[in-house]
Amino acid sequence: MAWAPEAPRTAAGGGGTNLEVLRALESGPRGLVEAEAEERLLQHGENVFPGRRPEPLPLRFAHSLRDPFTAVLVCLGLVSAVLSSWATACVIVVLVAVSCVLRTMGEHRADRSAAGLRELVATTATVRRRTTETSPPAAREVPVDQLVPGDLVLLSPGDLVPADLRLLRTTGLTVHEAALTGESTPVDKSAPGNAGAPDDRRHLCFQGSSVVSGSASGVVVATGRDTLLSGALAGPSWRTHTPRGPFDRSVNGIAWTLIRFMLLTAPLVLIASALLRGRGLETLPFAVAVAVGLTPEMLPVIVTSALARGAALLARDSEVIVRRLPALHDLGAVDVLCVDKTGTLTQDRPVVECSVDADGEPDPAVLRWAAVNALWTLHLAEVPVPDALDEALLDADEEAGAACAGAFDDYDGVASLPCGPGRRVSTAVVGLPGDSRFALASAHTLVVKGAPEDVLDRCTLDDAERERLAARAAALAADGLRVLAVAVAERPARPGPYTHADEHGLTFTGFVGLRDALAPTAAEAIAELARGGVAVKLLTGDHPGTAARVCRELGGDPGVPVTADRIDALADEAELTELAAGTTVFARCTPEHKARVVQALRAGGHTVGFLGDGVNDLAALHAADVGICPRDGVDVAREAADVVLASKDLTALDRAIVAGRRSTSNIAAYLRITLSSNVGNVIAMLVAGLMLPFLPMLPAQVLVQNLCFDAAQLALAFDRPDPGAHNRPVVLRPRALLRFVTGFGLLNAAADLATFGVLLLAVHSLGEDGQEAFHAGWFTENLLTQAMVMLLLRSGRQLAEGGTPGPIRWATAGLAVVGLLLPLSPVGPLLGMAVLPAMYYALLAVVLALYAVGLAAARARFDR
Repeated sequence: MAWAPEAPRTAAGGGGTNLEVLRALESGPRGLVEAEAEERLLQHGENVFPGRRPEPLPLRFAHSLRDPFTAVLVCLGLVSAVLSSWATACVIVVLVAVSCVLRTMGEHRADRSAAGLRELVATTATVRRRTTETSPPAAREVPVDQLVPGDLVLLSPGDLVPADLRLLRTTGLTVHEAALTGESTPVDKSAPGNAGAPDDRRHLCFQGSSVVSGSASGVVVATGRDTLLSGALAGPSWRTHTPRGPFDRSVNGIAWTLIRFMLLTAPLVLIASALLRGRGLETLPFAVAVAVGLTPEMLPVIVTSALARGAALLARDSEVIVRRLPALHDLGAVDVLCVDKTGTLTQDRPVVECSVDADGEPDPAVLRWAAVNALWTLHLAEVPVPDALDEALLDADEEAGAACAGAFDDYDGVASLPCGPGRRVSTAVVGLPGDSRFALASAHTLVVKGAPEDVLDRCTLDDAERERLAARAAALAADGLRVLAVAVAERPARPGPYTHADEHGLTFTGFVGLRDALAPTAAEAIAELARGGVAVKLLTGDHPGTAARVCRELGGDPGVPVTADRIDALADEAELTELAAGTTVFARCTPEHKARVVQALRAGGHTVGFLGDGVNDLAALHAADVGICPRDGVDVAREAADVVLASKDLTALDRAIVAGRRSTSNIAAYLRITLSSNVGNVIAMLVAGLMLPFLPMLPAQVLVQNLCFDAAQLALAFDRPDPGAHNRPVVLRPRALLRFVTGFGLLNAAADLATFGVLLLAVHSLGEDGQEAFHAGWFTENLLTQAMVMLLLRSGRQLAEGGTPGPIRWATAGLAVVGLLLPLSPVGPLLGMAVLPAMYYALLAVVLALYAVGLAAARARFDR
């Protein structure tokens, strides 16, 4: 079931005679006058695809502030400014600015790259115009963007239709509309008669389609935003609210969890200090510092850096354009990929699969006769562009060696009766070489090929045999083949012309089955996706047999294909969700069916990507978590997609998914490391604040510690995750993250509390300098434990053995050096820290060793 495109919204695109249409457009068969065309251009605007207007950089920057974590940081910055904590406020402003600039520039570069892929619409068109009212009309080439309603356009084979046209005259016109309807078979087009336009809209040609054969003239009825191709952007699927993807859901879930912690922590510090220590508002800066310490303030920078780096590498190495940075994370989370067939997995180029006789046995003679018909039809009918089926027959015959055996040498062409509108057979009349062209030979052979039912009707067969052969043709079609029947007949040679009346009394020869050629890298791409844990489902408007065959050729098990009528029969979405989860092939699908299947899979808990290239895929592209479009897709599909494959190599999709998983693994590692450290520190601060007669750490010390840790964590955006992270979808799951953070945070808090005991023992004898020594000791322990956590909990920790030091090693080494030397430097006293006795470092080494053993054991258990 093909999607039937609606007529242009202009009234002239509907019914009525050609004369009425031309009058409605104030045009005529001689074309527009140049001056009138210029006026209409000012009135209607240029004939350009409206596309998605690129946002100005300031507006894009402002939109990046809507990120939940960014909003939290902005609020903390405002509170810090109110409390005159200018250093904290300035640091937060810098972090927010860096994150937003990185995200803005990354998406801006992606939009510029995607804009360079607009190759579908023709650059020039042949129109008939006049210089003045009295001048004769002349055909001339004009830029497509200068076309206006009322222009007379001339079409020839190979032309791309530059606007929506109402056909006025046609000669054997067939048009390829796969980009609009998903159907791979060319469509016959014909001009309406005086009775008006037919109901099947064969009198209309739409922008984005291409001429396969024949010629035509038509009047432009819609340009620019009024064309069907552009109007698809205003369709129902675009008016619905876009559901949030995995990235947005994950980040929002984590953000709100942390916001609850922050809203609870700061008041808890104030209340506990007031009740147990009698402190008042002087504790407020420390409470704000604790809240800042709990917040992963580098998250926007880390997320944007990791995604932008992954997107830049994909654009450079794999020719994949990520138009929306969070879509790279969503790609890494995809576990189901729904794929359109026509133009995506297949090339729209048929190839011969088999040639069989009346009994279904392989017979090369059937292919030979079909090739004879194809050759002389092309030569004698003077077809400007060869039919794709005829080319496939000639290629297959040449590969079989029949060309050299005499298929083309044994016969000379005499006459040809080609296919045409409403005619689904072609006939080539051939004879022995020599005098056959002058009808002096004793006999001519009529070779007929075409639709099985039409050819069988012209054969001498009884009813039972005709039914048997029709059933065999139906079986071949059910197996996913496009079937041609071949028949021959001997006729006495004659000098007069041959007509359709001569096509009778034929002898049936056999069937030729053709299939769509797969895209060169389709099978390899599907295999790689399967190895990576991504289930592939085929959604197409084609015959179930055709879809099942493509699935088998790609190495998959099609199972039992589900057709659109069964989807329509399921009113309960839960039933459709269950059906979609267990089905591989969906056939006879309209755009609405594709979108319903995608939504059902999402409702079942899957992260769904959709790969499609046509207008009929817009609804599904919009409904999926990630919309993906190949480079040859129509403009509206590329505009709707989150990811564009700029390469024809479909394996680039697997590389994009792997890049998404790497980026997400680095983001997840940052969250695990940061939040577990922060939660442990906050717990320790709360306990110490209640036990000690002084603040366990001054706000300035908290800020410097956070700055050091934040700077080191930038290395996580450039880490290489463990190879095992590439073998399965990666999703940021708030609940799983919360369990990890709780367990490791408590372990970190235990190490901090053990450090308190060591500090109290070590600084007991220092007297007045005890408070400063305590601050210095905890500052050192915090940075050392955070460096240890980064090294042991990183997602790519198995790569640490051997090789040159990576960014994580350099970052953790720098963090440890700062933690050990800063209290001993001249900056230490300025921050309220004193020098510690040597005994502390020995005891601290014992605490850190025990902490490392606990971390390693907990990580091993978590991995299991």
